[in-house]
Parts: sequence; C-alpha cells; structure tokens
Amino acid sequence: MTRKAVIVFSGGQDSTTCLIHALPQYDEIHCITFDYGQRHRAEIDVAQQLSKQFGVKVHKVLDTTLLNELAISSLTSNNIPIVRSTDNGVPDTFVPGRNILFLTLASIYAYQVGADTVITGISEAESSGYPDCGDEFVKVLNSALHLGMDYKLRIETPLMRLNKAETWALADYYGQIDLISYHTLTCYNGIKGSGCADCDACALRAKGLSEFLKDRVGVESSLKLKLGL
Repeated sequence: MTRKAVIVFSGGQDSTTCLIHALPQYDEIHCITFDYGQRHRAEIDVAQQLSKQFGVKVHKVLDTTLLNELAISSLTSNNIPIVRSTDNGVPDTFVPGRNILFLTLASIYAYQVGADTVITGISEAESSGYPDCGDEFVKVLNSALHLGMDYKLRIETPLMRLNKAETWALADYYGQIDLISYHTLTCYNGIKGSGCADCDACALRAKGLSEFLKDRVGVESSLKLKLGL
C-alpha cells in the first residue's frame, strides 16, 4: 500500500524540516502552499524552489487571498507595522483562522488524493503566543475533520513538542542544516536565510540556532528522546 502525505508547506524553517523528516517515511508526498496575500509572499517562490529541489512531484499553490480581506493582521496588511511581541496577549502577526483554514483545505485535498496524513510544522513550544499552534487545537480540529468528512485522517505535528534548538538539531540529523540556514524563508519581512534579525520569527530562529550550537550533544539527546530517533 502506497503511503501518502500532504504537507502544509511555506518554505520556512519548520515546514521544510517537516518535509525533510517525512521524505524517508512516505512513498508519495504532496506539498500545499497557500497564497493568502501575505506581505512575506516571497515564501511562495522559495517553497516552490525547495519542493522541486527535494523531488516533490506534486506541489499546489492555492489562492486563499480572501483571508487577507477577513483577517486583519500585520502579516496581511502593509498598513500595520510588524513589531516585536510582548507577553501581553496575542501578537499582531497572528492571522485569525489561518491554521483552521489551511489544515481544513489540506485535509480536503488529502481526501481527494487518498492520503491519510496531513503534516504541519506548528509548534506549541515556540508558537510566539499564537492560539492555533497548540496540541489541543490540533486534536480537536482533527476530530472535527474526521467526523465531518467520514474519513480517517491524521494531522501530524512532528515539531509540536520541540523547541527551536531541537528543530535545528532535527535538520542537522538529516544533514540539512546548511540548506535550512541559507535557503528557507522564515522572516516576516520576506528576507531569506537569517532574515531581518528583528521580527519575532527571526528572533526565535536565531535564538534556537545559538542554543543548538552551544550544546549540540544535549540538544541532540533531547531531540532523540522526544522523537524516538
């Protein structure tokens, strides 16, 4: 039986690490990238380049620009400046309903192609305060999709319990740390590689890399325990 997976793929550090992790586990992988009018839309081109580089045969870019009109966020409006988040609630880079919409559409696509797994790179440990990055959210949505489509589907979140240092360690485990470092786009301001060094996404990425490089052995041991590598 052919094992198929659909990956919600942005071309950033997390989704690219998920793709690298999934490649040896599945016979057929489909990548889906969403165009929702994001200000860092350069990620779409990066995602296409990376999926091609990894030999992914099917890569869909879906137009979800309606989200841009409904969800007011600094990531969907050039009129709202991107500022560093604080501990006071949800950051202004949160796009309401984004993961609900993306995972639902990816699951519908999985239904159509006969895949029983949808993979997303969201992480509870390094979610920047986003309410749609928690394990409980994923489990509830997974149950709703299963019931609503009468289809046995599993949303996998390989990075859910990992911090950014461990995510870097996972890329290194597969020998792809340089690719993640230089060829992915995580930055909210649309700068590939290490990014703008100012937004939340870049800060989390840089902090994780620094922690990994300072304690490779410890971080790798923690990663292996969490993922059973």
